[in-house]
Amino acid sequence: MSEWVEQRLQSLAKAFDQSYCTAIEAVVDLICQRFQAGNKLLICGNGGSAADAQHLAAEFVGRFHFNRQALPAIALTANSSILTSVSNDYTYDIVFSRQVEALGQPGDVLWGLSTSGKSTNVLHALKCAKDRGLHTIGMAGNNGGLFQEFADYPLFIADKNTPCIQEVHLMTYHHICEQVESRLFAQKSVGVKV
Repeated sequence: MSEWVEQRLQSLAKAFDQSYCTAIEAVVDLICQRFQAGNKLLICGNGGSAADAQHLAAEFVGRFHFNRQALPAIALTANSSILTSVSNDYTYDIVFSRQVEALGQPGDVLWGLSTSGKSTNVLHALKCAKDRGLHTIGMAGNNGGLFQEFADYPLFIADKNTPCIQEVHLMTYHHICEQVESRLFAQKSVGVKV
């Protein structure tokens, strides 16, 4: 067990190099600016990344460390009627881009998650977002995979091991949530205006 823990800690230390940490801070700055401007955050992914999208949205809408004003974040993975109707009537490849088309406005942010960086439906969503004037965050292993072309703000790591990538993603978005909350809300009380 201790050897497994040591390997995981080494994997985390390797992922969180200076370049990755700088990219994280750029994402924190972006999200703070967009929330302050009245924009929203849209988030999507498949499988474990779908769960991460919902977890991330919940941290912004609910709370991370303290009571404060809700922040506008939407997980595009959560509406089963949209997911199944778009998949049935069109194709699963556009389940997220269709929602970006419906909900995304210039200045909003789309955050696409994938361990491989090859998820077709997330790629379509990132492309649609860029075409519509949204800012795009791509979070992926495999050095970004195919996300490289469509991510304005890349959060890419070299790892190809899915569980390790997911662990890095969790730590990354928890840090981002913590930083956004602390920057936007100087007072730790309910109803603080952004």
